[in-house]
Amino acid sequence: MSTIIKSSSELRKNYNSIADICRKTKAPVFLTRNGVGDTVIMDMETFNRREDDLATAERLLATERSRLLGTQGYTVDEFEKNMREAIAKGAEHGA
Repeated sequence: MSTIIKSSSELRKNYNSIADICRKTKAPVFLTRNGVGDTVIMDMETFNRREDDLATAERLLATERSRLLGTQGYTVDEFEKNMREAIAKGAEHGA
C-alpha cells in the first residue's frame, strides 16, 4: 500500500474526492500544510477497525505481561468448571 499525501488546501477544494480515496483504499490520507506533514484522515470504518485492533493488541500485551510476572492463569477446562460452578451457585440462590 502506497502512502497518499495531499495538501490541506486540496482538502478544502476536493473534500468529496479525498473522502472517496479514504473509503476506497481503506488507507489514511496524509495532509500537508506548507509542504510539512500536518494531519492524517481516514474513513470511519478504517478508523474503528484500527481502534479495535489496537485495543486487542493492548489486551494481549497486558495478558502477556501478567503471564511473564507469574500471575495465576486458568486453563480452558478450569475456566469452564469455575463458570459452571458460579452458574450453579447463582441458580441455588434464586439469581
